[in-house]
Amino acid sequence: MTASDAQNTTGGRALYGTDAEGTRAAAAGRPSVPRPARSPHEAPPGPDGRPTAFAAPARVPLPDASGPRDPTTRLIAHGCWYPSADPSGAQVAFICDRGGVPQLWAGPVDGGEVRLLDSDPDPVREVSWSPDGRWIAYTTAPGGGEHSRVLCVRPDGTDRHILAGAEPGTSAYLGCWAHDGSAVAVTVAVPTALPLLLETAADVPAESGGYVGHLPAGWSARGGDAVLLGAAPLTDTGAGTPLSSMAADATASVGLEDERTAPTAGFGDGLSAYLIDPDGVAAPVLLATEKDAATLRVCDLSRDGALALLRRGPRGRREAVVIRTTDLATTHVVRVADGDPWIGRFSPRADTLWLRSDLDREFPALLAADLDAEGRPRGWTVAAEREGSGLELLGFSLDGRAAVLAWNVRGASELEVVDTLPPDKAGAGPLTGPPRPVPLPHEVVTRIVPAGTGRLALALSGSQRRPGVWWVPEGVSLLRTPWSSRDEDAVPPGRPPVRPVSVSLTARDGLPLHGWYYRAPGRGPGEPAPCVIHLHGGPEEQERPVLSPLYHEILGRGLDVFAPDVRGSSGHGRSFVDADLGTGRFAALDDVADCAAHAVVAGPADPSRLAVMGRSYGGYLTFASLVWHPALFRTGVAVCGMSDFATFFEGTEPWIAQSAAHKYGHPKRDRALLRSLSPMSRIDALRVPVLAVHGEHDTNVPPRESEQFVRAARERGQVAELLTLHNEGHDFQRADNRRLFRRAAADWLERHLSG
Repeated sequence: MTASDAQNTTGGRALYGTDAEGTRAAAAGRPSVPRPARSPHEAPPGPDGRPTAFAAPARVPLPDASGPRDPTTRLIAHGCWYPSADPSGAQVAFICDRGGVPQLWAGPVDGGEVRLLDSDPDPVREVSWSPDGRWIAYTTAPGGGEHSRVLCVRPDGTDRHILAGAEPGTSAYLGCWAHDGSAVAVTVAVPTALPLLLETAADVPAESGGYVGHLPAGWSARGGDAVLLGAAPLTDTGAGTPLSSMAADATASVGLEDERTAPTAGFGDGLSAYLIDPDGVAAPVLLATEKDAATLRVCDLSRDGALALLRRGPRGRREAVVIRTTDLATTHVVRVADGDPWIGRFSPRADTLWLRSDLDREFPALLAADLDAEGRPRGWTVAAEREGSGLELLGFSLDGRAAVLAWNVRGASELEVVDTLPPDKAGAGPLTGPPRPVPLPHEVVTRIVPAGTGRLALALSGSQRRPGVWWVPEGVSLLRTPWSSRDEDAVPPGRPPVRPVSVSLTARDGLPLHGWYYRAPGRGPGEPAPCVIHLHGGPEEQERPVLSPLYHEILGRGLDVFAPDVRGSSGHGRSFVDADLGTGRFAALDDVADCAAHAVVAGPADPSRLAVMGRSYGGYLTFASLVWHPALFRTGVAVCGMSDFATFFEGTEPWIAQSAAHKYGHPKRDRALLRSLSPMSRIDALRVPVLAVHGEHDTNVPPRESEQFVRAARERGQVAELLTLHNEGHDFQRADNRRLFRRAAADWLERHLSG
C-alpha cells in the first residue's frame, strides 16, 4: 500500500462519524470527531495535496482460538504478568509462560479456570482489555525478535485478527483505547530512507519537522561526574510552553538541552499513530506522524475524544505531547521520565492532566496541570513527590477519582492510593486527603490497572516468588489469583531462593553506588567464595530484589552473585543516569572494577575467583571489563552484548540507533570516542576465557556483535565459545532456551571458577 493509498483510506470519514458504515458508533452515543488535519510533525503534502503519512495498517483475519485449549508444556513454576481487567473487574487477561512461552490467557480473578486465547508460539508483550469489554488487544513478537504486531481477539477466543504490523518490514505498538471502546490507538513503524548521519541543522531536510541531528554541546567531553539538580520549584510559564528550563549550569552538567527541543540523531523509523476500529467498520484515523523518531505512543484520550496524550522521543529525552484531535495542533510539550511508557492521564472532564515527570528534579514526581478548553495548561502543581525516591508507576481508578502511586525506594516498591480533585486555584493542591498505603506481600510492583469499581489488579515480583497477579477487593488486603504460581512452587523443592542483601559502596571518584549480594547456600559467613559480578542491561535498567532463575542456578553451583547498579542505572536520580554520558562511560567501566573490589574487601568474595557477566548493555560491560581489567576476572559470560559501536549502529533497528545515539554518542561525529569505548579496539588485552550467548533473531544487538568478538579472541589464541539460541531475539522467552542458557552459563562459570 502506498502513502497515497493510506490517505485515501484514512480520509474517507472520521472514525466516530455517522455515515452509513458508522451508524453503530452513532447509535451508541459516541462523539463525532472530525477528521484530523495534518500534524505539524507530519511530512508535508505530496503532489496531490495529501500528507505523506505512513500507510494505514490492514486488517488480517486469523484462525479462532475459541474452545478448550491446553499448552503442549505445563510449567508448575510459571510466571503471570501484565494484567488487564474487563470493565466489571471479574475477568483479567494476562501474559503467562505456563506453556513454555509468554502467551495470552484470561480468567476470573477469584477462580482457577483460565483459558488460552492465542496458542501461537510468538511471545506476547502487552495486553489491553477494551473499556466496553468486547475486545482484548495485545502485541506479539514474531520469532521472538524486536518487531511486533498488534492483534485483537474476543474474550471467548473468536474473531482473532491482526490490527497492524502484518506488512513486511513494519512493526506496530499498542496504545490506549478510546474510553467508549470504539477504537484502539496503534503506532505503526516503517523504516525511513533518510540519511543515516547528519552533520548540522543545515543537513536536516525541511520535511523532518525541524528536528536537528545533534547532541548537546560538550556531550562527548563529559567526565562521568554526577551533579545533582535538586528539586527546583515549578513555575507557571504560560500555556503552550514547557514548565521551565534547566538553569544553564545544571544543563551543561547533565548534558541536557532546552526542554523545548527534541533533537534526534538523524535516523530512525517513521512512526504514525492511528485510531483503529477493531470491528473493521470505520477506517483508521491518523493522529500523528513522526518522520524520523525513536518512539511514539498514544497514552490517553480524553473521554470526549478531543484531546490526545502522546509520549515521544529517545531515551533520556522523553516528552509528553498534548494534541487536539480536531486539527492535530500541539497544545503543550513537557519533559517526562523514562521508564514505564504509560506516563499520565486526563481527568474525566479533561480539565486536569496528570503526568509522571522528572522535569527540573532528580526523581520523577506526580505533576498536575489545570487545562483550558483548548487543552493548554494554565499552570502546574507538584501533586506528590518523595525525597530520594521516584514515582515509578501511575494508575487511576475507573472513575478517575483516585490515583495509585508506586514509588521506587532503592529498588523495592511502596504503593499508596490517594484521592484526586481538580487543581485548586487557591493553591490547596490537586489531591485531597492523606495517601493510603497498600501493604505488599512481595517487593516489586510491575503494573497497576483498575479492576472494576474500587478494585485494582497488580502484577508483583519478589525475591521468593515468580511474577504473579494479585487483586485488591475494595477494603480488603491483596489476594493472590489462584492461577498465579504459589511461592512454594517458585523453584524445585529442596533449595529455597536466596534473599539478597542490600549493599552500598563508593566509586573511586566518590559517587555512591548500590547493589544486591546473593550468598551461595551452605557457606560460612567468612568463607571466601567464587563470585560472579552480574551487570544488568539498559544501561537505564535497575537491579531489583526479585527472583532470578539464572541467579538461582548459579548459586546452586556454590558461586556468590553480586548484582550492582553502576552509573547510568535508573532508580538513583537523573544525574546518576546521565553520569555515564560521553567519556563518563569510562567511569562506568571503573565502577565494575570498584564493585568487584568491594565484594572482596567488604564481602566474602575470593579475589582469585571472580567472573563478570551481563546481558545487553551488561554484555557490553562484560566484553569491555575483560579487556579494560584483564587481570581482575578469571572468565566472563557476555549475553547479547555490543562489542563494537560502529558495527552495532550499522546493524541495529533504526529506532534503537536513534535512541542509542543520545546515550552512547553519534556514530559519525563521536566516532573516535565510540571506537575508544568499543571492546574490539582492545581485544589484544584479553587474557581469559569468554562465553558469548546470543539469540539468532536479535535485531536490537545483532548476533554479529558476539560473533566478531569470539572470532577475534580465537585468532589470538584465547578460549572463546558462542552459544546461539534458536527462535530467540534480544530477550530469551522460551522455557527450553532459558533452561539451556542458564545451565550452559552456570556450567561455564563453575568450570572456570573452581579450584
